[in-house]
Amino acid sequence: MVLHLHLSPAVFDYTDWTSSGIMRSKELPEELRDRIVARHRSGQGYKKISAALKIPKSTVASIILKWKTFGTTRTLPRAGRLAKLSYRGRRSLVREVKKNPKITVAELQRCSREMGESCRKSTITAALHQSPASRRKPLLSARHMKARMESKMVRNKFLWSDETKIELFGLNSKRYVWRKPGTAHHLSNTVPTVKHGGGSIMLWGCFSAAGTGRLVAIEGKMNVAKYRDILDENLLQSAQDLRLGRRFTFQQDKGLNTFRTHCMYIYIYIYIYIYIYIYIYIYIYVCVCIYIYNLLRQLVSSKS
Repeated sequence: MVLHLHLSPAVFDYTDWTSSGIMRSKELPEELRDRIVARHRSGQGYKKISAALKIPKSTVASIILKWKTFGTTRTLPRAGRLAKLSYRGRRSLVREVKKNPKITVAELQRCSREMGESCRKSTITAALHQSPASRRKPLLSARHMKARMESKMVRNKFLWSDETKIELFGLNSKRYVWRKPGTAHHLSNTVPTVKHGGGSIMLWGCFSAAGTGRLVAIEGKMNVAKYRDILDENLLQSAQDLRLGRRFTFQQDKGLNTFRTHCMYIYIYIYIYIYIYIYIYIYIYVCVCIYIYNLLRQLVSSKS
């Protein structure tokens, strides 16, 4: 046991470290315990000893009771097998690992044997797991980092959506409890249920890397018309609220494939319809430019 004692005129700071390096409950130094017993033998009461040494009265009483029972104030041996590695041995292993993080357990075992503390490899591994260790990560080249950054930027433009069912009373899933035998029907060990089921609501929502979008309550059973209305009223508005820009990817789950596929055909038709109009406008603009160009050429040739 290594005992660190810092004395000041009015404050005692004490910490008890075991041979395994794990801090136990705080204990008074042995010299201070002897002073408590000496004052008690001289006739002083618990209150006077507590006030003079700045120690709680309960601590004074427990130390005096221990002295009367065992005849000593020293820390008695505790239950359990002693640790194979001492506090000094653990610190030495940590220093070796810091010097060479790639050192093997066999080499650490040999170093520990040279210090006079022979132990198994599993003991050394368990001791080192209590100290900070480096994390494993894949070796990334500049090409990998660039690809990951591009993938991250693409994912920032994704808008995910899904529906969920929320129970208004209780949970339909299994629940596990810690209980004693014969207490299965106690109120604290049961999950209340009702005959009418308690009811539930369906919600549609969307989210992206920037945050959550709109949340819509679905009344009745979902069908093509309702799903299309939800997308018409909330999809673009959610994208605007999340500042996804004019180009983003809409991601939805694979459930309810029938009417979702139908809705996708509608949106594809809308996009094709928009693109057709754009091409018509471009064609008209090009025709007007050609007509003006030919007209200007005729005017220039007539003047010449």
